[in-house]
Amino acid sequence: MKISVIGTGYVGLVTGTCFAETGNQVMCVDIDENKVDRLKNGKITIYEPGLETIFERNLAQGRLEFTTDLTRAAAHGDIIFLALPTPPGADGAADLSYVLKVAADLSQLIEEYTVVVNKSTVPVGTAEKVSAVLGDHLPADRYDVVSNPEFLREGVAVDDFLKPDRVVIGSNSERATSLMRQLYEPFVRQGNPILTMDIRSAEMTKYAANAYLATRISFMNEIANLCEQVGADVDWVRRGIGSDTRIGKRFLFPGIGYGGSCFPKDVQALHRTASQHDYEFRILDAVMQTNDAQKNIITSKILNYFSGNLTGKTIAVWGLAFKPNTDDIREAPSLRIVEELLRANASVKVFDPEAMDNFKQIFGDKLTYASEQYEALVDADALAILTEWSVFRTPSFEVMKNLLTDPIIFDGRNLYNLDRMAEQGFYYNSIGRSLVGTRKHTPSTNQ
Repeated sequence: MKISVIGTGYVGLVTGTCFAETGNQVMCVDIDENKVDRLKNGKITIYEPGLETIFERNLAQGRLEFTTDLTRAAAHGDIIFLALPTPPGADGAADLSYVLKVAADLSQLIEEYTVVVNKSTVPVGTAEKVSAVLGDHLPADRYDVVSNPEFLREGVAVDDFLKPDRVVIGSNSERATSLMRQLYEPFVRQGNPILTMDIRSAEMTKYAANAYLATRISFMNEIANLCEQVGADVDWVRRGIGSDTRIGKRFLFPGIGYGGSCFPKDVQALHRTASQHDYEFRILDAVMQTNDAQKNIITSKILNYFSGNLTGKTIAVWGLAFKPNTDDIREAPSLRIVEELLRANASVKVFDPEAMDNFKQIFGDKLTYASEQYEALVDADALAILTEWSVFRTPSFEVMKNLLTDPIIFDGRNLYNLDRMAEQGFYYNSIGRSLVGTRKHTPSTNQ
Protein backbone atom coordinates (compact mmCIF):
# COMPACT_ATOMS: atom_id res chain seq x y z
CA MET A 1 0.00 0.00 0.00
CA LYS A 2 1.19 3.55 -0.70
CA ILE A 3 1.29 5.73 2.41
CA SER A 4 2.14 9.40 2.84
CA VAL A 5 2.93 10.85 6.26
CA ILE A 6 2.90 14.61 6.69
CA GLY A 7 5.14 15.66 9.56
CA THR A 8 8.31 13.92 10.73
CA GLY A 9 8.27 14.53 14.47
CA TYR A 10 8.09 11.75 17.06
CA VAL A 11 4.75 10.43 15.83
CA GLY A 12 5.28 10.97 12.11
CA LEU A 13 8.73 9.42 11.90
CA VAL A 14 7.78 6.38 13.96
CA THR A 15 4.54 5.96 12.01
CA GLY A 16 6.18 6.18 8.60
CA THR A 17 9.09 3.92 9.50
CA CYS A 18 6.92 1.23 11.06
CA PHE A 19 4.51 1.18 8.11
CA ALA A 20 7.51 0.74 5.80
CA GLU A 21 8.69 -2.14 7.98
CA THR A 22 5.57 -4.13 7.02
CA GLY A 23 6.20 -3.67 3.28
CA ASN A 24 4.34 -0.47 2.49
CA GLN A 25 5.78 2.25 0.26
CA VAL A 26 6.02 5.28 2.54
CA MET A 27 6.73 8.89 1.65
CA CYS A 28 7.26 11.30 4.55
CA VAL A 29 7.01 15.04 3.95
CA ASP A 30 8.16 17.96 6.07
CA ILE A 31 8.63 21.69 5.45
CA ASP A 32 12.00 21.68 7.28
CA GLU A 33 14.53 21.26 4.45
CA ASN A 34 17.43 20.66 6.83
CA LYS A 35 15.57 17.88 8.62
CA VAL A 36 14.55 16.25 5.34
CA ASP A 37 18.12 16.38 4.05
CA ARG A 38 19.37 14.71 7.22
CA LEU A 39 16.72 11.98 6.99
CA LYS A 40 17.52 11.37 3.32
CA ASN A 41 21.14 10.89 4.32
CA GLY A 42 20.25 8.31 6.94
CA LYS A 43 20.57 10.58 9.98
CA ILE A 44 17.69 10.06 12.36
CA THR A 45 16.41 13.29 13.94
CA ILE A 46 14.98 12.00 17.23
CA TYR A 47 16.16 9.59 19.88
CA GLU A 48 13.85 6.59 20.10
CA PRO A 49 15.20 3.14 21.04
CA GLY A 50 14.87 0.60 18.22
CA LEU A 51 13.93 3.15 15.58
CA GLU A 52 17.33 3.66 13.99
CA THR A 53 17.73 0.02 12.92
CA ILE A 54 14.45 -0.26 11.05
CA PHE A 55 14.80 3.30 9.72
CA GLU A 56 18.14 2.46 8.10
CA ARG A 57 16.86 -0.85 6.74
CA ASN A 58 13.76 0.59 5.08
CA LEU A 59 15.61 3.63 3.76
CA ALA A 60 18.24 1.36 2.18
CA GLN A 61 15.61 -0.95 0.70
CA GLY A 62 13.67 1.92 -0.85
CA ARG A 63 10.42 1.57 1.10
CA LEU A 64 10.94 4.83 3.00
CA GLU A 65 11.64 8.20 1.41
CA PHE A 66 11.54 11.84 2.46
CA THR A 67 10.58 15.03 0.65
CA THR A 68 9.55 18.64 1.17
CA ASP A 69 7.18 18.39 -1.82
CA LEU A 70 3.58 18.10 -0.62
CA THR A 71 2.37 17.73 -4.20
CA ARG A 72 4.42 14.53 -4.58
CA ALA A 73 3.16 13.22 -1.25
CA ALA A 74 -0.46 13.93 -2.19
CA ALA A 75 -0.06 12.06 -5.49
CA HIS A 76 1.76 9.16 -3.81
CA GLY A 77 -0.51 8.22 -0.93
CA ASP A 78 -3.63 6.10 -1.06
CA ILE A 79 -3.76 6.97 2.64
CA ILE A 80 -2.34 10.26 3.92
CA PHE A 81 -1.55 10.57 7.63
CA LEU A 82 -1.51 13.99 9.25
CA ALA A 83 1.10 13.83 12.01
CA LEU A 84 1.30 17.55 12.69
CA PRO A 85 1.85 19.57 15.87
CA THR A 86 -1.22 20.67 17.82
CA PRO A 87 0.34 22.82 20.57
CA PRO A 88 -1.83 24.31 23.31
CA GLY A 89 -2.94 27.89 22.85
CA ALA A 90 -3.12 30.49 25.62
CA ASP A 91 -6.52 29.13 26.68
CA GLY A 92 -5.36 25.48 26.67
CA ALA A 93 -7.21 24.60 23.48
CA ALA A 94 -5.30 22.66 20.83
CA ASP A 95 -4.01 24.83 17.99
CA LEU A 96 -5.34 23.28 14.77
CA SER A 97 -3.77 25.78 12.40
CA TYR A 98 -1.13 23.34 11.10
CA VAL A 99 -3.69 20.59 10.53
CA LEU A 100 -6.19 22.82 8.78
CA LYS A 101 -3.52 24.53 6.65
CA VAL A 102 -2.30 21.18 5.32
CA ALA A 103 -5.91 20.06 4.75
CA ALA A 104 -6.46 23.23 2.68
CA ASP A 105 -3.34 22.51 0.64
CA LEU A 106 -4.39 18.88 0.09
CA SER A 107 -7.82 19.99 -1.09
CA GLN A 108 -6.16 21.39 -4.19
CA LEU A 109 -3.73 18.51 -4.74
CA ILE A 110 -5.68 15.26 -4.29
CA GLU A 111 -6.72 13.85 -7.67
CA GLU A 112 -7.91 10.31 -6.80
CA TYR A 113 -9.79 8.77 -3.88
CA THR A 114 -7.71 9.20 -0.74
CA VAL A 115 -8.18 8.48 2.94
CA VAL A 116 -6.96 11.42 5.03
CA VAL A 117 -6.14 10.31 8.56
CA ASN A 118 -5.83 12.48 11.63
CA LYS A 119 -2.92 10.88 13.50
CA SER A 120 -2.30 14.07 15.46
CA THR A 121 -4.02 14.38 18.81
CA VAL A 122 -6.96 16.65 18.07
CA PRO A 123 -10.15 17.72 19.86
CA VAL A 124 -13.53 16.17 19.23
CA GLY A 125 -14.97 17.57 16.02
CA THR A 126 -11.64 18.10 14.24
CA ALA A 127 -12.30 15.46 11.57
CA GLU A 128 -15.43 17.35 10.61
CA LYS A 129 -13.40 20.55 10.26
CA VAL A 130 -10.79 18.79 8.14
CA SER A 131 -13.52 17.28 5.99
CA ALA A 132 -15.13 20.67 5.50
CA VAL A 133 -11.80 22.21 4.42
CA LEU A 134 -11.14 19.36 1.98
CA GLY A 135 -14.66 19.73 0.66
CA ASP A 136 -14.01 23.31 -0.38
CA HIS A 137 -12.26 22.02 -3.50
CA LEU A 138 -12.88 18.25 -3.63
CA PRO A 139 -16.01 16.29 -4.50
CA ALA A 140 -17.33 14.16 -1.63
CA ASP A 141 -16.49 10.86 -3.35
CA ARG A 142 -12.78 11.69 -3.67
CA TYR A 143 -11.86 11.54 0.02
CA ASP A 144 -12.77 10.27 3.45
CA VAL A 145 -11.46 11.56 6.77
CA VAL A 146 -10.57 9.09 9.51
CA SER A 147 -9.50 9.50 13.12
CA ASN A 148 -6.71 7.09 14.07
CA PRO A 149 -5.26 8.29 17.39
CA GLU A 150 -1.78 7.18 18.39
CA PHE A 151 -1.03 5.60 21.76
CA LEU A 152 2.75 5.62 21.54
CA ARG A 153 4.88 5.95 24.65
CA GLU A 154 8.14 7.75 24.02
CA GLY A 155 10.99 5.37 24.80
CA VAL A 156 9.05 2.31 23.64
CA ALA A 157 7.23 3.83 20.66
CA VAL A 158 8.49 1.28 18.12
CA ASP A 159 7.25 -1.66 20.18
CA ASP A 160 3.97 0.12 20.82
CA PHE A 161 3.45 0.65 17.09
CA LEU A 162 4.53 -2.80 15.93
CA LYS A 163 2.65 -4.59 18.72
CA PRO A 164 -0.22 -2.31 19.74
CA ASP A 165 -2.59 -3.08 22.62
CA ARG A 166 -5.36 -1.92 20.29
CA VAL A 167 -5.87 0.08 17.13
CA VAL A 168 -8.65 2.66 17.18
CA ILE A 169 -10.24 3.68 13.89
CA GLY A 170 -12.93 6.33 13.81
CA SER A 171 -14.69 6.36 10.47
CA ASN A 172 -18.09 6.92 8.89
CA SER A 173 -17.07 5.19 5.65
CA GLU A 174 -17.00 1.45 5.01
CA ARG A 175 -14.51 1.99 2.19
CA ALA A 176 -12.10 3.91 4.40
CA THR A 177 -12.55 1.47 7.29
CA SER A 178 -11.72 -1.47 5.02
CA LEU A 179 -8.50 0.17 3.83
CA MET A 180 -7.46 1.04 7.38
CA ARG A 181 -8.11 -2.51 8.58
CA GLN A 182 -6.05 -3.88 5.71
CA LEU A 183 -3.20 -1.54 6.65
CA TYR A 184 -3.19 -2.50 10.34
CA GLU A 185 -3.85 -6.25 10.12
CA PRO A 186 -0.10 -7.15 10.11
CA PHE A 187 0.29 -5.44 13.49
CA VAL A 188 -2.46 -7.36 15.34
CA ARG A 189 -1.77 -10.96 14.32
CA GLN A 190 -1.66 -11.99 17.99
CA GLY A 191 -5.29 -11.05 18.39
CA ASN A 192 -5.26 -7.57 19.84
CA PRO A 193 -8.32 -5.69 18.63
CA ILE A 194 -8.88 -3.23 15.84
CA LEU A 195 -11.70 -1.13 17.28
CA THR A 196 -13.84 0.68 14.73
CA MET A 197 -16.18 3.37 15.98
CA ASP A 198 -17.63 6.73 15.05
CA ILE A 199 -15.13 9.53 14.52
CA ARG A 200 -16.02 11.62 17.56
CA SER A 201 -15.67 8.63 19.89
CA ALA A 202 -12.22 7.88 18.46
CA GLU A 203 -11.14 11.48 18.99
CA MET A 204 -12.41 11.38 22.58
CA THR A 205 -10.72 8.03 23.27
CA LYS A 206 -7.24 9.53 22.93
CA TYR A 207 -7.94 12.37 25.34
CA ALA A 208 -9.76 10.14 27.80
CA ALA A 209 -6.84 7.69 27.91
CA ASN A 210 -4.19 10.32 28.55
CA ALA A 211 -6.30 12.26 31.02
CA TYR A 212 -6.98 9.11 33.02
CA LEU A 213 -3.28 8.17 33.13
CA ALA A 214 -2.38 11.71 34.17
CA THR A 215 -5.01 11.45 36.91
CA ARG A 216 -3.41 8.29 38.27
CA ILE A 217 -0.03 10.00 38.38
CA SER A 218 -1.36 13.07 40.17
CA PHE A 219 -3.33 10.92 42.61
CA MET A 220 -0.22 8.96 43.58
CA ASN A 221 1.77 12.15 43.96
CA GLU A 222 -0.85 13.45 46.38
CA ILE A 223 -0.74 10.14 48.28
CA ALA A 224 3.07 10.34 48.40
CA ASN A 225 2.97 13.86 49.83
CA LEU A 226 0.50 12.75 52.48
CA CYS A 227 2.65 9.71 53.28
CA GLU A 228 5.51 12.03 54.20
CA GLN A 229 3.25 13.92 56.59
CA VAL A 230 1.80 10.87 58.36
CA GLY A 231 4.93 8.68 58.36
CA ALA A 232 3.78 6.09 55.82
CA ASP A 233 5.91 4.65 52.98
CA VAL A 234 4.45 5.25 49.53
CA ASP A 235 6.30 2.23 48.11
CA TRP A 236 4.27 -0.09 50.30
CA VAL A 237 1.08 1.85 49.62
CA ARG A 238 1.72 1.60 45.88
CA ARG A 239 2.22 -2.15 46.08
CA GLY A 240 -0.79 -2.56 48.31
CA ILE A 241 -3.20 -0.86 45.93
CA GLY A 242 -1.48 -1.98 42.73
CA SER A 243 -2.08 -5.62 43.63
CA ASP A 244 -5.82 -4.98 43.37
CA THR A 245 -6.77 -6.19 39.89
CA ARG A 246 -9.34 -3.39 39.66
CA ILE A 247 -6.51 -0.87 39.94
CA GLY A 248 -3.38 -2.50 38.49
CA LYS A 249 0.29 -1.65 38.95
CA ARG A 250 1.02 0.81 36.18
CA PHE A 251 1.24 4.60 36.51
CA LEU A 252 1.33 4.42 40.30
CA PHE A 253 4.92 5.57 40.80
CA PRO A 254 5.13 8.94 42.58
CA GLY A 255 7.56 11.55 41.36
CA ILE A 256 7.94 15.20 40.43
CA GLY A 257 5.02 15.49 38.02
CA TYR A 258 4.22 14.37 34.51
CA GLY A 259 5.58 16.13 31.43
CA GLY A 260 6.20 15.43 27.77
CA SER A 261 4.34 16.24 24.61
CA CYS A 262 1.08 14.44 25.44
CA PHE A 263 -0.22 14.49 28.99
CA PRO A 264 0.05 18.23 29.73
CA LYS A 265 -1.48 19.46 26.49
CA ASP A 266 -4.05 16.67 26.23
CA VAL A 267 -5.36 17.29 29.75
CA GLN A 268 -5.54 21.01 29.01
CA ALA A 269 -7.28 20.42 25.70
CA LEU A 270 -9.88 18.07 27.20
CA HIS A 271 -10.48 20.56 29.99
CA ARG A 272 -10.94 23.29 27.38
CA THR A 273 -13.37 21.14 25.40
CA ALA A 274 -15.42 20.63 28.56
CA SER A 275 -15.46 24.39 29.19
CA GLN A 276 -16.62 25.06 25.64
CA HIS A 277 -19.59 22.79 26.34
CA ASP A 278 -20.31 24.44 29.72
CA TYR A 279 -19.17 21.38 31.63
CA GLU A 280 -17.09 21.83 34.78
CA PHE A 281 -14.50 19.02 34.70
CA ARG A 282 -13.48 19.27 38.37
CA ILE A 283 -11.22 16.22 38.37
CA LEU A 284 -9.07 17.69 35.63
CA ASP A 285 -8.86 20.98 37.56
CA ALA A 286 -7.36 19.03 40.45
CA VAL A 287 -5.05 16.99 38.20
CA MET A 288 -3.53 20.09 36.63
CA GLN A 289 -3.17 21.91 39.95
CA THR A 290 -1.56 18.88 41.58
CA ASN A 291 0.87 18.37 38.73
CA ASP A 292 1.86 22.02 38.71
CA ALA A 293 2.52 21.97 42.45
CA GLN A 294 4.42 18.68 42.28
CA LYS A 295 7.08 20.23 40.05
CA ASN A 296 8.06 22.40 43.02
CA ILE A 297 8.61 19.50 45.44
CA ILE A 298 12.31 18.87 44.82
CA THR A 299 13.23 22.56 44.77
CA SER A 300 11.38 23.06 48.04
CA LYS A 301 13.25 20.16 49.63
CA ILE A 302 16.60 21.55 48.48
CA LEU A 303 15.84 25.09 49.62
CA ASN A 304 14.57 23.79 52.93
CA TYR A 305 17.72 21.79 53.54
CA PHE A 306 19.95 24.80 52.88
CA SER A 307 17.75 27.13 54.95
CA GLY A 308 16.52 28.94 51.85
CA ASN A 309 19.98 30.10 50.79
CA LEU A 310 21.63 28.52 47.72
CA THR A 311 24.08 31.34 47.04
CA GLY A 312 27.49 29.77 46.58
CA LYS A 313 26.00 26.26 46.38
CA THR A 314 26.42 23.90 43.44
CA ILE A 315 23.59 21.48 42.71
CA ALA A 316 24.22 18.51 40.42
CA VAL A 317 21.29 17.28 38.36
CA TRP A 318 20.95 13.78 36.92
CA GLY A 319 18.22 13.55 34.28
CA LEU A 320 16.64 16.28 32.15
CA ALA A 321 14.28 14.43 29.77
CA PHE A 322 10.69 14.16 30.96
CA LYS A 323 11.13 10.37 31.08
CA PRO A 324 13.93 7.90 30.33
CA ASN A 325 14.78 6.63 26.84
CA THR A 326 13.94 9.88 25.09
CA ASP A 327 15.57 13.23 24.41
CA ASP A 328 12.24 15.03 24.77
CA ILE A 329 12.18 17.85 27.34
CA ARG A 330 8.79 19.32 26.44
CA GLU A 331 7.01 20.23 29.70
CA ALA A 332 9.70 18.29 31.61
CA PRO A 333 9.69 19.03 35.36
CA SER A 334 13.44 19.58 35.06
CA LEU A 335 12.82 22.84 33.20
CA ARG A 336 11.11 24.46 36.17
CA ILE A 337 13.39 22.88 38.77
CA VAL A 338 16.56 24.08 37.08
CA GLU A 339 15.06 27.53 36.50
CA GLU A 340 14.14 27.79 40.19
CA LEU A 341 17.60 26.67 41.29
CA LEU A 342 19.18 29.33 39.11
CA ARG A 343 16.75 31.92 40.47
CA ALA A 344 17.91 30.96 43.96
CA ASN A 345 21.50 31.78 42.87
CA ALA A 346 22.70 28.17 42.79
CA SER A 347 25.25 26.96 40.29
CA VAL A 348 23.80 23.98 38.40
CA LYS A 349 25.72 21.12 36.76
CA VAL A 350 23.61 18.78 34.66
CA PHE A 351 23.87 15.42 32.93
CA ASP A 352 21.40 13.47 30.81
CA PRO A 353 22.27 10.63 28.40
CA GLU A 354 20.26 12.13 25.51
CA ALA A 355 18.60 15.45 26.33
CA MET A 356 21.61 17.71 26.86
CA ASP A 357 21.53 19.37 23.43
CA ASN A 358 17.85 20.23 23.79
CA PHE A 359 18.52 21.71 27.23
CA LYS A 360 21.40 23.80 25.88
CA GLN A 361 19.04 25.41 23.38
CA ILE A 362 17.04 26.80 26.31
CA PHE A 363 19.62 27.52 29.02
CA GLY A 364 22.79 28.07 27.01
CA ASP A 365 25.78 28.90 29.15
CA LYS A 366 23.75 29.40 32.34
CA LEU A 367 24.51 25.77 33.23
CA THR A 368 27.54 23.51 33.35
CA TYR A 369 27.07 20.44 31.14
CA ALA A 370 28.86 17.28 32.25
CA SER A 371 30.06 14.70 29.72
CA GLU A 372 29.13 11.80 32.02
CA GLN A 373 27.15 11.36 35.20
CA TYR A 374 29.98 11.38 37.74
CA GLU A 375 31.55 14.51 36.28
CA ALA A 376 28.42 16.39 37.32
CA LEU A 377 29.09 15.50 40.97
CA VAL A 378 32.57 16.99 41.25
CA ASP A 379 32.50 19.52 44.13
CA ALA A 380 28.69 19.65 44.07
CA ASP A 381 26.93 20.31 47.38
CA ALA A 382 24.02 18.00 46.55
CA LEU A 383 22.57 15.81 43.80
CA ALA A 384 19.02 16.05 42.47
CA ILE A 385 17.74 13.07 40.45
CA LEU A 386 14.98 14.12 38.05
CA THR A 387 14.74 11.30 35.46
CA GLU A 388 14.89 7.57 36.14
CA TRP A 389 17.41 6.57 33.46
CA SER A 390 18.64 3.00 33.96
CA VAL A 391 22.24 4.18 34.15
CA PHE A 392 21.38 6.03 37.39
CA ARG A 393 19.86 2.99 39.11
CA THR A 394 23.03 1.19 40.19
CA PRO A 395 25.77 3.79 40.56
CA SER A 396 28.92 3.51 42.63
CA PHE A 397 27.85 5.11 45.88
CA GLU A 398 31.46 5.17 47.02
CA VAL A 399 32.45 7.25 44.00
CA MET A 400 29.45 9.51 44.57
CA LYS A 401 30.47 10.14 48.19
CA ASN A 402 34.02 10.96 47.18
CA LEU A 403 32.96 13.45 44.51
CA LEU A 404 30.15 15.27 46.33
CA THR A 405 31.11 17.88 48.90
CA ASP A 406 28.60 16.21 51.21
CA PRO A 407 26.71 12.94 50.54
CA ILE A 408 23.32 14.59 49.92
CA ILE A 409 20.74 13.28 47.43
CA PHE A 410 17.29 14.60 46.60
CA ASP A 411 15.64 11.82 44.58
CA GLY A 412 12.56 12.77 42.60
CA ARG A 413 12.18 9.24 41.23
CA ASN A 414 12.72 7.01 44.30
CA LEU A 415 15.52 5.03 42.68
CA TYR A 416 17.31 3.76 45.78
CA ASN A 417 16.58 1.51 48.72
CA LEU A 418 16.27 3.42 51.99
CA ASP A 419 18.22 0.89 54.07
CA ARG A 420 21.02 0.89 51.51
CA MET A 421 21.26 4.66 51.59
CA ALA A 422 21.39 4.63 55.38
CA GLU A 423 24.19 2.04 55.32
CA GLN A 424 26.12 4.16 52.82
CA GLY A 425 25.83 7.22 55.04
CA PHE A 426 23.84 9.45 52.70
CA TYR A 427 21.34 12.15 53.51
CA TYR A 428 18.60 10.88 51.20
CA ASN A 429 15.34 12.72 50.65
CA SER A 430 12.91 11.05 48.24
CA ILE A 431 9.19 11.24 47.45
CA GLY A 432 6.62 9.88 49.93
CA ARG A 433 9.14 7.87 51.95
CA SER A 434 11.04 8.25 55.20
CA LEU A 435 13.90 10.70 55.32
CA VAL A 436 17.33 9.04 55.58
CA GLY A 437 20.10 10.80 57.46
CA THR A 438 20.19 14.11 59.29
CA ARG A 439 20.51 17.68 58.13
CA LYS A 440 23.63 19.71 58.67
CA HIS A 441 21.56 22.85 58.02
CA THR A 442 18.67 24.13 60.08
CA PRO A 443 15.49 23.80 58.07
CA SER A 444 13.22 26.78 57.55
CA THR A 445 10.04 24.66 57.51
CA ASN A 446 9.00 21.17 58.45
CA GLN A 447 9.65 19.44 55.11
